[in-house]
Amino acid sequence: MEVRFAPNAHAAQRMTTEELRSNYLIDNLFTENAVTLVYTDVDRAIIGGIVPTNTPLHLLASKKEMAADYFCERREAGIINIGGKGSIEVDGKKYPMEKKDVLYIGRGAQKISFESEKKEEPARYYLMSYPAHTAYPTAHAKFSDAEPAQLGSQKDANKRTIYKYIHLNGIKSCQLVMGMTELDEGSVWNTMPAHTHLRRSEIYMYFNLKSDAVVFHFMGEPVQSRNLVMRNGHVAISPSWSIHCGAGTSNYSFVWAMGGENQEFSDMDPVPMTEIR
Repeated sequence: MEVRFAPNAHAAQRMTTEELRSNYLIDNLFTENAVTLVYTDVDRAIIGGIVPTNTPLHLLASKKEMAADYFCERREAGIINIGGKGSIEVDGKKYPMEKKDVLYIGRGAQKISFESEKKEEPARYYLMSYPAHTAYPTAHAKFSDAEPAQLGSQKDANKRTIYKYIHLNGIKSCQLVMGMTELDEGSVWNTMPAHTHLRRSEIYMYFNLKSDAVVFHFMGEPVQSRNLVMRNGHVAISPSWSIHCGAGTSNYSFVWAMGGENQEFSDMDPVPMTEIR
């Protein structure tokens, strides 16, 4: 497990491109036949990519970093499949996972494994985990079960649909909030006007990008903005002081996940466009 300690807002102002990328961008999360995990001290999140091919892959605790006997001993996890069909087994119960299905795994689950239906078209599981002080039951949601909300307009190039999976009115969790946003063809901007979350962090994972497409992800303090160039499967970590928004060379999708002080989706601090620098 890779461990990252995030710099503060003042340090981020003086970073080079490579320093920003090494601290806030994850670009190697999805490796075939491997479980890749990154621990960040930003709200103690663990970010993971699991791509099973020939054999099932098991989610295990890292003794050094987690000091736990099993991964969900003191944690919860949300997992979305962005690849081919597969399944996840939790303590002997198997959940089928089609593309864009989500599985929530509550604190206390001990045996967790991942499979793909076809090794030629492997599932690609994206995992977000936060500490949990109470247990909620494991729950599966198909893409069709997600709560959709239409936002933006074609005129402003930001017409998009937000799908909520794990939230106060959906799958119950201790602190994890998780969903997905898909931009319509011809739209490129996400999450504008920008905002911050003083009370929680947010993490984006961009996907559905072609090999020659990129997203310019904006981060930093509102008056000290910076950008990260993101490609398919890349992850951006946003501390509470950082904006998180972006524009792509074409439309795209991204998974968003939040953890921190509360689960109110609307609890954000908007930044007027006149203030961004």
